[in-house]
Amino acid sequence: MGLVIDYIISLTHLYGLVHNGKVAEIYSMQNDENVGTADMDDRAKSNVEELRKNFVELHGDYFVHEAIMEFDEFEVELAKRQGKPFYIPDKKELLKYKDDFYFERTKEYHALKKYVQQELLDGDARKAEELCADIHGECEFSFSLDHIFRPFKTAGVEFENQKQVEEVMQLVMDLSNNVRLWENNGFTPRELHNQVERPMLNPLPDEASKAESGREQTPSVSKKIGRNEPCPCGSGKKYKKCCGA
Repeated sequence: MGLVIDYIISLTHLYGLVHNGKVAEIYSMQNDENVGTADMDDRAKSNVEELRKNFVELHGDYFVHEAIMEFDEFEVELAKRQGKPFYIPDKKELLKYKDDFYFERTKEYHALKKYVQQELLDGDARKAEELCADIHGECEFSFSLDHIFRPFKTAGVEFENQKQVEEVMQLVMDLSNNVRLWENNGFTPRELHNQVERPMLNPLPDEASKAESGREQTPSVSKKIGRNEPCPCGSGKKYKKCCGA
């Protein structure tokens, strides 16, 4: 029973809100025990206090982080997730999210931390970690210049020149594109773009034809063309001496 509750807590922390059916699906996929939605609901109701200690509230068929319920934003947050796939980490990584303060430290995070530590904080690793964790938190819920620079101001960081500002902004933007977001069902903006948006883009005509045949193709002809007329391929030659040959 404890592992089921761990899954509820971990997935709520990862997604912000999650249907009990999705929790049952992921749990059953990663464990030998097959748990249905009714059983999942019963176990959750028997452990309400444990869930609340871990910032998880019950709302109908959903498990919802208390931060969403506190501001009465369930419907708004639910709408943001419609039609988006779910990022599902492996079991070991998933259960790390039981800690509400856990987040994935990506290479972009480490790049920002290294810069901040070496260039802005005179090598202070502890302060660099604290500052970058705060910046990561800002990226999880918003991305604006005012919000992003707020942790730097709080930490008493003063930029020496415009070049430093621009370098930090680029590092922060790289980080923000690789932060796991509630509204993306755990996917980062970059992952969601690559998985959902990019495949929906139509290739350019010449790229499509190359992919289909492995070589350049001449345009199809939809009407009869005179042998002495300009070739429709745009070569500038007469049709009889170009594609008509």
